[in-house]
This record gives sequence, C-alpha cells and structure tokens, in this order.
Amino acid sequence: MPPSVPSVAETVLLKTLRVQQNGAVLSIELNTPEDGNLVTDQMLQDLLTVLDGQDPGVRVVVLSGAGEDFCVGGDRAALAGHLAEDPGGAGIRAYGNRARRVCEALTRNPAVTVAAVRGRVIGAGFALALACDLRAGADTATFRLPELALGVPAAWGGLLPRLLSEVGPARARELVLTGREFGAREALGLSLLQRVVPWADLDAAVAAWTRPVVRRPGGALRVTKALLNAYGVGSRLADATGLDAELLASVLTSEQPGTGRRTGHLL
Repeated sequence: MPPSVPSVAETVLLKTLRVQQNGAVLSIELNTPEDGNLVTDQMLQDLLTVLDGQDPGVRVVVLSGAGEDFCVGGDRAALAGHLAEDPGGAGIRAYGNRARRVCEALTRNPAVTVAAVRGRVIGAGFALALACDLRAGADTATFRLPELALGVPAAWGGLLPRLLSEVGPARARELVLTGREFGAREALGLSLLQRVVPWADLDAAVAAWTRPVVRRPGGALRVTKALLNAYGVGSRLADATGLDAELLASVLTSEQPGTGRRTGHLL
C-alpha cells in the first residue's frame, strides 16, 4: 500500500482529500470546501492514488464532500490553462482520461461505493456521485448538468451512459438539454438517489447501509458487484465512455471560449 493511503483507523490529508479507513470502511471526503470541492487535476490524481492503493480488505467506500456542497463541478480555469499551454488539447485529453479512470475505479470497485451528497451536485460532481453504487442525499441537495450551456458536451467520466442507464433516455435528454436545477426529491424519483433524509441524518443513513455490507462474505460481495456491473453494461446498446476525453478536447479546441467569459465550474 502506498504511504499516502491510510491504514486502519488512520486519517490522512492529501492535498484535496481527507481519507480515513475504519476497519472495512474507507471514507473519502473531497476537501476543498473553499471552492465548492471543484474537480481539479490534483483532485483527480489524489482520487486515483487512494483508489488504486485501496486496501483489499475494504468492503465499503464512502465518497462525500466537505463544507456546504458535495461538488460544484470541474475547474474551468484549469481547462482554460490546458488550452493555453497546448491549443491542440493534449492537456484536456489527459484530464478527461483521468476523470474516466476515477469514475471507473468507483464503478468497478470490488467494494460497494456509496455517495453521500449535500448541497450542490453539479456536472463533474454529478458524474462522481453517479459512478457510485448507492447514493444518499440530504433533502436540501440540488443537482444540475450545465455542460451544454457552457459550450461543452456531456462527456466527463462516462456520465452520459450511466445517466441513460439510471433514468432512461427521455429523462436524460431533458436533464442534459435544459441543464435545469432539480432537488433531492425529484432525484429520488429518478433513481439518481436511493434515499433522501434531513441534512443532519445523512451520515446515519449511510451507516445504516454500511453496517450490513461489511458483514457480507468478501468473495460473494466481489462476485455480486462484478455481476451487477456486467449485466448493467450489457443492457446498453453501446458504451463509448472511452471517447469522452477525445470528445471534450475536440469541442474545446474547436470552440475556445472568449477571454471575457467567466471562470469557475465548467463541468
């Protein structure tokens, strides 16, 4: 195990994450609340460090966000910087590929992955939550997919095929094309959340899921996760998530935003 990944009952602070392992439960908290937990290059690298170095004894991974928001999206200023450094889009492709690897590490994780969301869940943050097996949200959480309004495709970390699979094509089209904000109760009805509770009860709701899962035999749990993933992908006509980084780069390099456009969350 890499030295930056916590052992049992140890809390480790990476540059953008707070990570704690308690027995068979690994808790990963996005930990840049001052910017709404923007998904930066550093955060993606930190997530890969933790997930790639995960203790094989872990049976539940809980992903949450520090502060008022789970995650307000990708760092638009960083993507603009990548374009400035290489107008051909190599940096954006690298960022997109890291995003895909992180979301795949959550989806294909042998442990059960749980997203605990509060506050705003936007763009890339939406994708991170959707990559998890189970998703619980505070009743005040809000969700939005603003990519189209910002001039980029919904091509981040395999978001689109997961969204289509979870909510169906008609609702996915509406959410992506309008980019409207919607609340936790609607997210529950769409199966984007499987449980909604008051803000103060969210940790207890996640623990109620965690307790029985950690008691499951490890081999049976791993095989069941693999089967669920295999059957889920098999139900899709196509899964082009490997193209996300290329699509993102091709659009941004051909339609670079003007210098007057605001920075902040892009995805």
